[in-house]
Amino acid sequence: MCGIAGFYALGRVPATVIESQCDTLLHRGPDSNGVFVDGRFGFGMRRLSIVDLDGSDQPIFTADRQYSIVFNGEIYNYRSLRDELLSLGYCFHTKGDAEVVLAAWVHWGHDAWNKLDGMFGVAIWHAATRKVILARDPIGIKPLYYSWQNGSLVFGSELRALRAVPGLAFDPDPRSIHDYFSFGHVRSPRSIYRQASVLDPGHVLTYDGAASPEIRPFWVAQYTPSAPRPLDDWVTGFEKTWLKAVQDQMLTADVDVGAFLSGGVDSSAVVAAMARLSDRPIKTFTIGFAERAYDEAPYAEAVAQHLGCDHHTHILAPGDARDILPTIQRTYDEPFADPSSIPTWYLSRIAAQEVKVALSGDGGDELFFGYKRHLTERQLGSVPAFARRAARGFASLPPFPWQAGNRRLQRWQKTARSAGLPDGGTRFFAKTQITSPEFRRKIFAGTLLDHRDDDLAISSLASEYYPDMSAISRDTLEQFAMCDLRINLPGAMLTKVDRASMAHSLEVRVPMLSQSVVALALSMPADIKLRRGVGKYPVRAAIEPWLPPGILNRRKQGFQIPLADWFNGDFGAHVRSLWFDSAAATSGFLNPAAVDAIFEEQRSGRRDHGRFLYALAIFCLWWVNQGERSTGG
Repeated sequence: MCGIAGFYALGRVPATVIESQCDTLLHRGPDSNGVFVDGRFGFGMRRLSIVDLDGSDQPIFTADRQYSIVFNGEIYNYRSLRDELLSLGYCFHTKGDAEVVLAAWVHWGHDAWNKLDGMFGVAIWHAATRKVILARDPIGIKPLYYSWQNGSLVFGSELRALRAVPGLAFDPDPRSIHDYFSFGHVRSPRSIYRQASVLDPGHVLTYDGAASPEIRPFWVAQYTPSAPRPLDDWVTGFEKTWLKAVQDQMLTADVDVGAFLSGGVDSSAVVAAMARLSDRPIKTFTIGFAERAYDEAPYAEAVAQHLGCDHHTHILAPGDARDILPTIQRTYDEPFADPSSIPTWYLSRIAAQEVKVALSGDGGDELFFGYKRHLTERQLGSVPAFARRAARGFASLPPFPWQAGNRRLQRWQKTARSAGLPDGGTRFFAKTQITSPEFRRKIFAGTLLDHRDDDLAISSLASEYYPDMSAISRDTLEQFAMCDLRINLPGAMLTKVDRASMAHSLEVRVPMLSQSVVALALSMPADIKLRRGVGKYPVRAAIEPWLPPGILNRRKQGFQIPLADWFNGDFGAHVRSLWFDSAAATSGFLNPAAVDAIFEEQRSGRRDHGRFLYALAIFCLWWVNQGERSTGG
């Protein structure tokens, strides 16, 4: 695992610029560093040594030095690819995966990317053609940002590496800020800055220093229905595929490997498989809360005890969240409003004290329809269109005074409002909003009000990503879940884990997103994944014999934090002070009077605005830290 960065300039690149870029990524790779400059182009890396600890420092070159690579990630099938390339006459001087990736690209070109089972953000330099090639793994487990300005290309694993290059502009993008307060994060391929983008998952960028960069996909997730099979075949097929995926990710390391454990389906599947494959206790890590309604630690401890794990638990208090907010904002480098990033940050910290690599269960919900919203989408399919439209109209009415602040009612309103929309993809965008269009029209100011914000805008956004939703599937549940897989998983879930873990120089691997598991899931019928109202059915059925009785029967909780409770105490007062003390209040993007009223509604208990106020706190900290004083007008 590493952090990579580079710069293709109009003139010769000073090595000191690349070094400055890499210095911003020290947390991603504290073990070693390397820089290479070839005229107008230079790149470098910071390395976290996991495989071939002393022999695979980067950049790595071919024998003729025509090709070179910096690589962030892990390839779990690199040994078999290495053997294949050896049989084709290639020689290797290291025992790691980066040199194999380089040789694979030299031999197969862009066909190489689909041969890699793993996670990666990679840059390859071809000296003869003066081309740089950037590629990102198919699901988007590892990040890769770029900016093309005035004939120069700058790239890196995080935005901070781009901003380290002098003379380039990075201005806040009003559309991205609108996106952020709508969904809690900036949607790919945009970043928070006008001039910077994220390379989409499964895409490759090629740039020769002359024309504009060429970007094209090498893999796009799509359903591949298989021939009908008995249910038991799907369950045994998952079990076999799962054990192999976990084994590959456990063994591709020359350091200790542990696991995150919440006691939920996916993390329990990871740890149970690891325990079956290892003759040593697995080191597992859990975050708990003093608030019992949110605390999954007892379930995790039950699983750990059953499997004989070496288990570690940290209980998170409101003061921990308050104290760590500035660090959380800096960790994510652009506004990122998922409150579960706080426990993920602490979880990564306690894990990094014991291991260098941890396995996580991310991806199971998106692949096997495990979210509650997937069940809701399936249920909506049986409701007549006229009834869905009526529910939508009723939900649009303002609540009666005695209903204000009712969180269950607010959740029902969000579901009912999305019910009348035309397809699963459009409902996905409506359902994953953290604020409503009416709310945004109230709190936005300046150029944020220039963006249309209603049902038509939601439909337009869905069409921007998927012009023909029926091309994904005619099943609206599959449409909805594909948006989760392609958009929410890389943009929110994987971003959360990558930044939190790499802040502590911890590599997190996700076996649910291995090539074989993804291929199996995409070939599996929806009614096998979501069966009798239960999501992830094949996963549950396969792992149930490995776990304590009843552990899989509890209600899905997710990695939530007691945000509403915390806002009633010092945490809420702290967030309020951030708003009043920061320049964000005068940025021109938000209406100060409306925001003040939101704080008052939260304080009085009339409404629960926790998600928005958390997003506001992070935005205030980012606005100060990024050093801009642009206005929204």
